Amino acid sequence: MSTVSKPLPATRWFREFGRAPRILGLDVARGLAILGMAGAHIGETEAFDPSDLSTWTDLVHGRSSILFAVLAGISIALMTGRSAIPEPERMPSIRLQLVGRGAVIFMIGLALEMLNTPIAVILTVYGLLYVAVIPFVRWQPWKLLIAAGILALAAPAVLALLAALTLDPSGAGISLVLYGSYPITAWLAFVFAGMALGRLHVEKLETAAVTFGIGVGLMLVGYGLGLVGAVAGIRSSSWMTDGEGASGWNTYPDALAAADPGGAVVRAIFAVDPHSGGTAEILGSGGFALSVIALCLLLSGPLRAVLLPLGSLGSMPLSAYSVHVVSVALIAGPGGFFSSNAFWAATAVVLLLVASLWSILFGRGPLERLVGWAAARMAAVPPGPPVITGRRVEP
Repeated sequence: MSTVSKPLPATRWFREFGRAPRILGLDVARGLAILGMAGAHIGETEAFDPSDLSTWTDLVHGRSSILFAVLAGISIALMTGRSAIPEPERMPSIRLQLVGRGAVIFMIGLALEMLNTPIAVILTVYGLLYVAVIPFVRWQPWKLLIAAGILALAAPAVLALLAALTLDPSGAGISLVLYGSYPITAWLAFVFAGMALGRLHVEKLETAAVTFGIGVGLMLVGYGLGLVGAVAGIRSSSWMTDGEGASGWNTYPDALAAADPGGAVVRAIFAVDPHSGGTAEILGSGGFALSVIALCLLLSGPLRAVLLPLGSLGSMPLSAYSVHVVSVALIAGPGGFFSSNAFWAATAVVLLLVASLWSILFGRGPLERLVGWAAARMAAVPPGPPVITGRRVEP
C-alpha cells in the first residue's frame, strides 16, 4: 500500500509564501524599512555624498521610518477592503479593530521606551495613527491624496508659526504628536498617501510603475527645495524657534521678536534634514518611500526566490523591530548608546534567519498574532440573551 508523502514545511513555504492574496513586494519593502531603521539606530554613517557610494548608508536616517509609515497606510487600506471602500455597515467592526490594533501597538511602544535606549521608538505614534485615521477610512483615494498634499505643504509652516507665537510650548502630548521626532501631521500625510495607494490596486504592475514615476518626481521637488534652502543659507535642521520663553505679557513682545515667526515658517518650508518634519523632507523622503515600494513591487516577481527572506522579515515587522530594540538595550545597558556597523550587519543576518525560520515553522510573527488577537477581540460581537420560544431555549 503506497502513501503520498506530504511536502516538508520549508518546501511548502518556498512554494506558497508571498503568493496572492498576500503581496510579497510590500513585505520586502517592510523588511527594508526594518533593516533601515536598525541602521539609523546603531549604524555608523557619514554625510550623504551622491558621488561616494560609501556614504549611501546615510539614506537610512529618517527615510526608513517614513517608508514604514507609508506602508502602514497601505496596510490599513488592505485590511479595510483593499481597493473597495468598506460599506457603512462594516465600519463599527473596522473602527474597533483599528482601535484594538492601535492600542496594542502603542503599549508595545511604551514597553520598548521603558528599556531606556536612545532610540526614538516609532511604535507609540504608529499606534496613535491607527486611531487617527478612523474618520478617513471611507474616503476616496483622491480625497486622501488631497489631504496628504495639504498636510505636506501647509502643516509644517502652521506648526512652526504656532510654536513661535506660543514660545515653544512643552508638554508630554505636544512632544509626542506635534514637535517630537514623529510629528503626527507629517506622519498622517505619509499614511494618507499609503492608504490612497492601497485603494488603487497596489498589487498591479501598472500601479507600481506609475507610483515609481510619482515618487521620483516628488524626490526632485522635495530635495530640490531643500537644496535651494541650503544655497540660500536657510538653516533647515530645525524650524523650532530659538526664542526664550516669556514670563508674562510684559516680556512677550521681546520674546516673540526673538522667536522670529517669519523665519520659523521659512525654515519649516525648506527643512529637509531627517526628522525635521519640514515640507521639503515630507515631499522628498515621501517620494523616496514611494519609489522604494514601487521597485519592491516590480522586482518581487522576477526575484521572488532571492527576496523571500526579506519578505519573511517584513511579514513580522513589529516582532523584528522589538527584537532589535531589546538587543540594543541588552548590549548597551539602560541609557547606554553605541554604534557599530558590524552589529548592524549581525542584526540584519540574525533577523533575516530567525524571521525565515519562524515563518516556515509558525507563520505569523508573535507580536503580529497578539495585535490580530486584540483586534478580533475588540470587534467581537457579544452573544445576546437567550430567546425562549415555547419550551426551547435558543442562544
